Amino acid sequence: MHVAHLSLTDFRSYASVELGLEPGVTALVGPNGQGKTNLVEALGYVATHSSHRVANDGPLVRQGASRAIVRCAVHRDDRRALVELEINPGRANRARLNRSPVSRPRDVIGLLRTVLFAPEDLALVKGDPSERRRFLDDLLVSRTPRFAGVRADYDRVLKQRGALLRTASQARRGARSGRRAESDTAFAAAGAGDVLSTLEVWDAHLARHGAELLRARLELIDALRPLVAGAYAALAPTSAPATLAYRSTLSTGGDGAEDEVPGERGSSDAQTLSTDLGKTLEERLRERLLEVRQTEIERGVTLIGPHRDDLILGLGELPARGYASHGESWSFALALRLAAYDLLRADGGDPVLILDDVFAELDTQRRRRLAEIVAPAEQVLITAAVDDDVPAELAGARFDVAEGSVRRVR
Repeated sequence: MHVAHLSLTDFRSYASVELGLEPGVTALVGPNGQGKTNLVEALGYVATHSSHRVANDGPLVRQGASRAIVRCAVHRDDRRALVELEINPGRANRARLNRSPVSRPRDVIGLLRTVLFAPEDLALVKGDPSERRRFLDDLLVSRTPRFAGVRADYDRVLKQRGALLRTASQARRGARSGRRAESDTAFAAAGAGDVLSTLEVWDAHLARHGAELLRARLELIDALRPLVAGAYAALAPTSAPATLAYRSTLSTGGDGAEDEVPGERGSSDAQTLSTDLGKTLEERLRERLLEVRQTEIERGVTLIGPHRDDLILGLGELPARGYASHGESWSFALALRLAAYDLLRADGGDPVLILDDVFAELDTQRRRRLAEIVAPAEQVLITAAVDDDVPAELAGARFDVAEGSVRRVR
């Protein structure tokens, strides 16, 4: 798989740009702030419908414009596809495939698959659990595009259930008059029965979609585990081995709140979670939601489900977060991306590798090892501030990026 052409209209800093590409290595070189990352960010957006730099679409549209358009010509084996995304902040985005509209933008997910390395990847190791959940779910969607719908359904149910819990929490606080017994009586009089019956409906939806997402994450981690260990060993051969585990609100005590879960690595055993007392994941989710219902109503938030789980990264017996050195953290982040690349390649066809200003962050040893690993890929796109940041092993086509223009020089 490779990208043959990228066309942008009102995307980030570009009013308009056309970029012809080819298989092999391509380096985009220029000073910081000139638009190199904007180009590869656009390709990542085509692949995942999200940016690795911002949480919403607003910043992707050039200042003063109402929308942005990204067109991408993708070649895979003997097939060609022209994918077009129209980004409309605050409104529904639109998509076209080979110039014909598709009913939903997510219908074009999977036509381009990318693995993007960026300085932001350090957050996979040092950042919040949301970063690691996003890594897992984005990879799930890349491998099996239908999980974009599963994730969207889960998020929709979570939002609706959260709104109901906030309403119930506000009603309970408003009904309180001092003692607990009086508070509960007043809350019941205010319509608690309706709230609880409605919660049961949303519990069923949340458990169904959540179980599907959780099961897929557990299977994905099982597939990633040896690949991450191998990639990390290649990048940091003298370090303790890299390990992966999954911490679920199904296997924690208390109310399932993340800040009350111990920092040690949690259980990731899919069989334990899915066959506990002979129950399915869906049944277990419903049980846990019932167990914490009063706490959820008190706090007005959903405490159980994949949205509160975490991927635990370990080095030997220690968690990487808080214990790994800067170099070890970088190696772990790179190992996660390399494992994702290997997994996607095993599914059929090389994904496009994007290395966004990564080599400047690495020492000489890690730079050389990473270059050797990615060099055989069908297409590699590199951004760098100066030529010296591009390893000699990755010599190829080069474009200068400066002042809003992109010019091929080699």
